[in-house]
Order: sequence, then C-alpha cells, then structure tokens
Amino acid sequence: MLILLFILFGGLAIGCAISVVVQRNPLYCAISLIGVFVALASLYLMLAAPFIAAVQIIVYAGAIMVLVVFVIMLLNVEHEEKRRPRIGFLVPAAVALASAMIGEVAFILWSVDPNPTLQPSGVGLTASIGTQLFTTYLLPFEITSILLLMAIVGAMTLARRGGLVSSGARVVPGAQFLAVSDLDPSASHEHQSPITTSSTGEAARVLEIGKLRDQSERE
Repeated sequence: MLILLFILFGGLAIGCAISVVVQRNPLYCAISLIGVFVALASLYLMLAAPFIAAVQIIVYAGAIMVLVVFVIMLLNVEHEEKRRPRIGFLVPAAVALASAMIGEVAFILWSVDPNPTLQPSGVGLTASIGTQLFTTYLLPFEITSILLLMAIVGAMTLARRGGLVSSGARVVPGAQFLAVSDLDPSASHEHQSPITTSSTGEAARVLEIGKLRDQSERE
C-alpha cells in the first residue's frame, strides 16, 4: 500500500513539475507548482513528518503561492512573448543531468535494505519540534524573530521615505491632471496640464506658477 501511495504522489509531483516547465501561461504554471507542493507534503506525511508537511502546505502552497498568483494577476500577462532561440548546449546538459539523477536513484534503490528494522522515533513530529524549539533552540529562535522584526521596521521606514519632504509640503505622486489653483490658491487660472512631480515645489516649477502670478500682478 505504501509503495502504491509513493508511486502515486511521486508521479503527481513529477507530472506537475513537467507541467510547470511546459506550460506557457504563467497562471497555469503557478497552479501546477501548487500541485508539486501538495504532492511533496503527502510524501512528507508518508515519512512520518507531519510538521514539515503542514509547513509545506501553509507556507509554500499557501502564503508564497498566493503572493505569486497575486503578482501574476496584477501584471495581467495576456500576450505571449516570443521565445528566444535556445542555446545549443542546454539539451546535452539536460540529458547529462537527467542521467546523473537517474543513476543516483538507481544507486539508492540498490543500496537500501528493502526490509529495514524500523525504530520508533519522534523526529519530525510537531511535539518534538516544539519542545526543542522552545528549550534547546530558544535563543536562536528569539534572535530570528528580532531579525524579522528589524526587517519589517526597516521596510516600513523606507516605504514612508521620511525626511525627504517637509511636513508642510503637499506631495503630488505620479502623473496627474492638476489645476494651478490646487497648488496656488491665489491663482485664478484654469490651466491644467499633465505633470510628473514628487513635491509641491516641483509642481509649481513645472506649471510655472511664479510666472503666472507675475503676469496676474502686472495686469
């Protein structure tokens, strides 16, 4: 029974992996990659490692693949790009690597005892991993959490870009249609033009608010 399940999940993983490479639609590639992760999680369960199987589903097939699918949908890739001509040495290199992998698998099947004497072990179980994580490896676990927190705070600081613009400035992100009166309330002109600026001062320079104000004063 275990051999049949191994053949089933192993074949599913190989088939989905081939589909990832063969498919030209990036969304189908991502869905095939989810199938690979699910098949690997099933193999981890067969190896009595439920914690690794759960992490495989939650982290890889869940969070990471949701992010990948979100990016694919955000980019909205519809048109297929022309493939560049293949490099000549890729096919022989692929054949050599596939032969090496098949040789490794054959060596493992030949050298491993088909009827091993299994000893009960708690390695890979959720309880044993949790016990080791919060006792023996508590300090590395806390250091890792602090490093992740520092990375989050750094990313938020860089995203805010604090200090680059004064507190009283009105930031104009991207290219927009703005009336002169939006930046200079004293101006009475209805002139609108598309501009790309990052601050109110730059928008005023592009829209030549100073010149318009001088003209208004002369009139």
